[in-house]
Amino acid sequence: MDLSIGVWLLGLFLFMIAISMPIAIAIAMSSLTIMYFILPFEVASITAGQKIITGIDSFSLLAIPFFILAGNIMNVGGIASRLINLAKLLVGWIPGSLFHVNIFANMMFGAVSGSAVAAAAAVGKTLGPELEKDGYDKNLATAVNVASCPAGLLIPPSNSLIVFSVVSGGTSVAALFIAGYVPGILMGLSCMVVAYFIAKKKGYKTSANDGFTTKDVLNIVWQATPSLGLIVVVIGGIIGGIFTATEGACIAVLYSFILSLCYRTLKWAHFPIICRETVQVTGIMLFLIGASTIMSWAMAFTGLPTMISDWMLSISDNPIIIFILMNLILLIVGMFMDLTPAVLIFTPIFMPIAEHLGMHPIHFAMMIIFNLCIGIATPPVGTALFVGCSVSGSKIENVIRSIMPFCAVLIVTLLAITFIPEISLALPRAFGLIN
Repeated sequence: MDLSIGVWLLGLFLFMIAISMPIAIAIAMSSLTIMYFILPFEVASITAGQKIITGIDSFSLLAIPFFILAGNIMNVGGIASRLINLAKLLVGWIPGSLFHVNIFANMMFGAVSGSAVAAAAAVGKTLGPELEKDGYDKNLATAVNVASCPAGLLIPPSNSLIVFSVVSGGTSVAALFIAGYVPGILMGLSCMVVAYFIAKKKGYKTSANDGFTTKDVLNIVWQATPSLGLIVVVIGGIIGGIFTATEGACIAVLYSFILSLCYRTLKWAHFPIICRETVQVTGIMLFLIGASTIMSWAMAFTGLPTMISDWMLSISDNPIIIFILMNLILLIVGMFMDLTPAVLIFTPIFMPIAEHLGMHPIHFAMMIIFNLCIGIATPPVGTALFVGCSVSGSKIENVIRSIMPFCAVLIVTLLAITFIPEISLALPRAFGLIN
């Protein structure tokens, strides 16, 4: 097959993105257009339809709507305030305490809800008035919130890891989940290091855990423990082989529903909103996955992945050079494309190269998702950046200047994850999930 057709496919897709066409439509239309050039009309149409159906016909994908539903229930279930109080208790003694509370709360809430955007909105909205009252710079506080909220996409349960499992050909969800802990925690700690030095420079005080009595401490722990119990129950069950990721997602829904009822924060009026948001997000993700299946087939048919692989390997056969180049491409892609479609499109392209150079699929998953998590916080298409600015009322251009030091340190952490495999593989090996 003429590789120029593959170049046309990529060019057409980039053109549609440039004219602000929705990403899922751009994926489907560019792929279908190319298919009409290489196959008869009827064959191309039938093949495209079959690929969409087979792309979403996966038992593992059923976990996504249930985790989304569980996250939406928790968003209105009073979880954020309880986790913020626990964060104050644990990290409120560090200079710039409210910055660290924000980061730590984002890590916990993002892990519980499985959404970076939900974490940025819920934690930012709850902590915003307190940050302003204590004299913290609003743009810098927004940057802290935006930079740290993607940690929840690595700390399980994570829909991004489930998507990777499907698109990579069935990588173990349990192994991906347990592998995500260390990179996710490193993302949060990297943000805390930057926040610490900025707080010391600006003289921000340590006050977030002032005045806690023994009774307060016990009450805070008591209130927050059931929320964190979701992670223990779901991840423990999946890792222990008690249930699958899909069954674990169903248990997460039941757990979050009962917990919200116990907190008495869930009302009947919330259910239409919860169900509508769940259906909307699920529909978007499944359409993205189906459309990306068409593109993956079209790319394979035109030989585009092979062409890209040959091009990269022609530059150098040194794995260090190739992995740096791969990360540079993904960092640029992450600035213009959301995480899920980027994982769907670039995993089939880069994963064979990574495996050829000896990188384990679990290690590759942590690298690509950590990389694209940085993109969520950067312009021009950073969803967390837009949500964080919307919640705080800051101007995006002002926040961009404040977020640059965080991005720089996160890139250093990304390089560590890329070139130190045990960061990603030690826990899965310890649990016997990989050799």
